[in-house]
Amino acid sequence: MFPDLSWSHMLLVLVVALVVVGPKDLPKLMRTMGRWAGKARSMADQFRKSFDEMARQSELDELRQELEELRHARPLAETEQALMKPLVETEQTRTAPLPPASVTIEEPKSVEPSEPIAEGQPSAPASNTAP
Repeated sequence: MFPDLSWSHMLLVLVVALVVVGPKDLPKLMRTMGRWAGKARSMADQFRKSFDEMARQSELDELRQELEELRHARPLAETEQALMKPLVETEQTRTAPLPPASVTIEEPKSVEPSEPIAEGQPSAPASNTAP
């Protein structure tokens, strides 16, 4: 706390304070000095914290500004367009109308059985339903 004061210097200050203030009021003086020192430390701590907060806020503002510049500049816009071009072309060909059909659809021909069905044989496969 007092880097320039040695133990001998502090002892000298205490002896002078004892002689000037007196032994009766010395504890009150020490308590008052302790409170002042505590207030000074808390004020210094608050100052340091507010200074750190201002520095942090300044850095955040700079980062936000850089981020906005990057958003507006869009350095990867060309790459994005190059990547999206095949996808767009595929989507266009997929949704394009089909050309009219030139193939005619023929009706199915009926098939006649080559062997006659004997009596007692079912003509169609039996179903699982009971009559």
